[in-house]
Amino acid sequence: MEPQWLEWAKKLQAIAQNGLAFTKDPYDIERYETIQEMALEIMAQGAKADITELRDIFSKQIGYATPKVDVRGVVFHNDALLLVRERSDSCWTLPGGWADVGDSPSGAVVREIYEESGYQTRAIKLLAVYDRNKHGHPPSIYHFYKHFFWCELLGGSATTSIETKEVAFFREDEIPEQLSLGRVTPTQIKRMFEHYQNPEWPTDYD
Repeated sequence: MEPQWLEWAKKLQAIAQNGLAFTKDPYDIERYETIQEMALEIMAQGAKADITELRDIFSKQIGYATPKVDVRGVVFHNDALLLVRERSDSCWTLPGGWADVGDSPSGAVVREIYEESGYQTRAIKLLAVYDRNKHGHPPSIYHFYKHFFWCELLGGSATTSIETKEVAFFREDEIPEQLSLGRVTPTQIKRMFEHYQNPEWPTDYD
């Protein structure tokens, strides 16, 4: 659950970004820039972060503000689930990341799985679309939706990358305790096993 101050700050930032994307009135531009600065001050104060770094991050956010898209690959082999260990925090997660401009959702997840694990796959079913704010992840300055795709294993072999330092399959009772909670939660891992055991289930959402 995100703190209330962060939710308010993100909404203010989005209002300001949307206003700046459309208005031509110089007075409105000044007002929206003031709102944007207030949102950054709230974030910096609440997170004890450097406001200069926050300004740099949000200066790159242009156009209408929408949630970002995160994709995660759910790959099973012999009843075990593929996880990768991130170099950034030494914790385990489902392979995945941001979808790039020009990617289809399924194409993005197949690319991410290959880049992070060395395995070639094919997306066969969208298992879940989750609002990150509603699923117990640590707070983030971004609002984004997480897409979990069941992917069929086609080939390849375990290969680490500049982002990952270990690649392995785990049965449900072997899932490591050190999960990268910003990327995936124990509840989500459990839910993916439930989908695997019940392939007729519909897609989860929200």
